[in-house]
This record gives sequence, structure tokens and C-alpha cells, in this order.
Amino acid sequence: MSEELTKDIPELCKNTAVNDWLAERNQLIIQYCKLTGSRNQTELPEYQQVNQFCDILIDYVSAGHFEVYEQIVTACEVNGPDSMQLLEKLYPQITETTDIVVDFNDKYSRNSVSNHLTSLDNDLSLLGEAIAKRVELEDSLIDTLRARH
Repeated sequence: MSEELTKDIPELCKNTAVNDWLAERNQLIIQYCKLTGSRNQTELPEYQQVNQFCDILIDYVSAGHFEVYEQIVTACEVNGPDSMQLLEKLYPQITETTDIVVDFNDKYSRNSVSNHLTSLDNDLSLLGEAIAKRVELEDSLIDTLRARH
């Protein structure tokens, strides 16, 4: 989310935890692009690069679940039943993306990437779709809070 958009977001989204989380999300997307953009079917990325990406991925998802979403729930409760209904609709979908993230992390952060040559590109593609869906869902929540604040 750009700085231009954050100037209009409610106080919830101006706090340090949310700003750090959004910055981490941007870093995650940059690292994902670096990892996938330099892919050459015959060469695997270095293990360190994949492991570093997995660290950012898990930090971002964890911060969302254990810090930011709690604040969003509180703000939705304050903003009324429509906000809570949206949250109840979107949160299970966000959780589905978490499962994909955790599976990718479990597969690639603990093992040598070379053990998974045949599935890396497919897994990166699936993960990219999950990240895109997650960003869209999170932005829907943030936009709803902004509109109702």
C-alpha cells in the first residue's frame, strides 16, 4: 500500500505495528519478484535466498495473525455489524492462504532446495497466487475500515 493511500487510513492503520506490517508486505513482494524473476529452469536459487524469503514470509503472516488482525477485529467491532460481517467472510479466506504459506515454508526452509527441483516453480506459482489473494483480502478489510471511520 502506498504512502499516499495510508494518509487517509484510520488511526488503526497509522500505528507502528500496521505500518511495519505493510512495509514487511512490500518487502515480501519485492523478494518474491526477485526470487521468481531470476528463475532459470536449469538453475535453482541459492538456499540462502529461499530461506531468507521464507523468513520474511512467515514474519509477515505471523504479524498479520498475531498483531494486526486483532486490531482490525477491534476496529470492526467498533464500526458495527457490516464491518464484522465482512471480517467474518474474509478471515476464513485469509486463513486458506496461510495454509499455503506454511506448506511452502515447511517444504523449502528446512530442506535443501535441490530436493524439490521438480516442484519449485509450481510451488512458487501457487504461493504467488495465495499472496495476491491475501493482499486483496487484507486491503478490502483496510478499505472498509477507512470508509467507515
